[in-house]
Amino acid sequence: MSLFATKSIDKIIAEAKETGEHTLKKTLSAIDLTMLGIGAIIGTGIFVLTGQAAGKHAGPAVVISMIVAGIASACAALCYSEFASSIPISGSAYAYGYGTLGEFIAWIIGWDLILEYAFGAATVAVGWSGYVVSLFRDTIGINFPLALSAPPGAPILDSSGNTIATGVFNLPAFLIAIAVTLLLIRGIKESASFNSVIVVVKVLVVVLFIVAGIGFVSTENLGIGCTVGSPGCAEFMPFGFSGVITGAAVIFFAYIGFDAVSTAAQEAKNPQKDMPIGILGSLAICTVLYILVAGIMVGLVDYKLLTNAAAPIATAIDAARDQAEGTTMGSILIAFPTIIKVGAVLGLSSTMVVMVMGQPRVFYSMSKDGLLPAWAAKVHPKFQTPHITTAITGTIVALLAGFVPIHLLGELVSIGTLFAFVIVGTGIIILRSSNPALHRPFKLPFSPVIPIATVWIAAFLMNNLPLDTWLRLIVWMSIGLVVYFAYSYKHSNLAKVTDAEAAVATPADYKPPLAAMVAIGGAVLLTVWQVEFFLPNTTWLDTAVRSFAWLTTGVLVTLMMYGKASRRGGRTESVRNIGLIASVVNLVAWVAMFYWFLTHWADFHTK
Repeated sequence: MSLFATKSIDKIIAEAKETGEHTLKKTLSAIDLTMLGIGAIIGTGIFVLTGQAAGKHAGPAVVISMIVAGIASACAALCYSEFASSIPISGSAYAYGYGTLGEFIAWIIGWDLILEYAFGAATVAVGWSGYVVSLFRDTIGINFPLALSAPPGAPILDSSGNTIATGVFNLPAFLIAIAVTLLLIRGIKESASFNSVIVVVKVLVVVLFIVAGIGFVSTENLGIGCTVGSPGCAEFMPFGFSGVITGAAVIFFAYIGFDAVSTAAQEAKNPQKDMPIGILGSLAICTVLYILVAGIMVGLVDYKLLTNAAAPIATAIDAARDQAEGTTMGSILIAFPTIIKVGAVLGLSSTMVVMVMGQPRVFYSMSKDGLLPAWAAKVHPKFQTPHITTAITGTIVALLAGFVPIHLLGELVSIGTLFAFVIVGTGIIILRSSNPALHRPFKLPFSPVIPIATVWIAAFLMNNLPLDTWLRLIVWMSIGLVVYFAYSYKHSNLAKVTDAEAAVATPADYKPPLAAMVAIGGAVLLTVWQVEFFLPNTTWLDTAVRSFAWLTTGVLVTLMMYGKASRRGGRTESVRNIGLIASVVNLVAWVAMFYWFLTHWADFHTK
């Protein structure tokens, strides 16, 4: 049936080496790639979502949430580094999945990456808007219309929690998305240079916050050295350990970005050497900064006050300024809120550059494989950028940023990225078995332990995300299946490949690795235990939805690894018709389920 036909690794590498006016321009160094990673990682996650994670889920223990999310990211980063150095092509997890798990799963992960990059950029744009509006109001004295700074129907609260306006459209978020899109169309080197300058600025801002705030940290705000329940003494873990893990899942968005570096592999000068440096280097730097910032933030101010703060770092530094009032440091700290807001505005701009940059390059790779129309792979004759898909991505990002609330965007981005990590972790295990002789400039240690850990940690964090986020993910994936069978299955380049040619992609002596099944099987068992015994306030629906998703993933991976006929190159109309009918029925069923959930299970949404 050819759904799981894999693309030859040799062919993927050959495509990465192509040159000419219709290919991407190789201009990025190791420093550029590291800066791109830092530019993507230090963004809305640290400037906005950290406060929400502390206020709603983890409390002062958000520091532990940061560490858990950092460990999960480190495991995934090692897998990405081996892939990116061995298969240096645009497309990130999509390309890796195509070479290891087959076309069908590659399409699924490519569709999933839209959640990460396009929705991620929209999330950053909304965070950027919050800081710009605050900067205009508190520093320049311009009161930007509040109704034009939030999505439709969103209540806008004052510091006391009173509703002072209702959102209509987030205009600043829309405009910054358009501006970033125009910059990316202009050129990757220009975008990277802009990003590098801004990265220096925002790292300095983060360091300034750490230096300025560390002397005013209150151990009582952290729940340390005081009696819980006494005035001013917070509880370190007010929502329990499950809250810490949920906080890690939500805040995981903060670490997203290092994988975006892999989408620029085809534009790196020396990808075999520079990609691991860019991925691992940017993650290591940002992890240290994140843990310090999170600890100081919840140490400066009661975590409850960070729940709805549009600019939580500025809120925290305001608390430090109040403590230092009347002293020399107090005079210095007067300027800090403005410095932090300016740094955040500039920093979030560079984050958007990297996130919007990633999605068109995934589209570029998918189009080169025939899964998207040919125009999606067109490169601008002068700028050598995928200008058409960049414009489309930018338009989608702008509309999402203008109309969708930030918490929905952030949760969708997190679950999409974690699912990509599951595929990458599984794929690296299979690649070791299917292509043992492949040149690996960077080889992750302790395989298959680290890839299995990547899958399990990602699954654990995914299961802690709200049920409505899971349903949105499944509905989104269901839409992707319809698109695949309606267009991609028939137009794929593998449809033109003979059975003999397709068989070359997988050696005759290939033995499916047991470790891959251990990874996916462990995720299924972990889900049942986690939902039944670990997560609070769950019902049969939580178990059913999550188990369905993991069992489906396990079945797909099993079919790919053990199905002999699945690697045939040709296409049949009957498979396409059956797949299209089944995918449409599946989409209708899940849309109905989601509608039922929203109308009859509203209490789930608030838990």
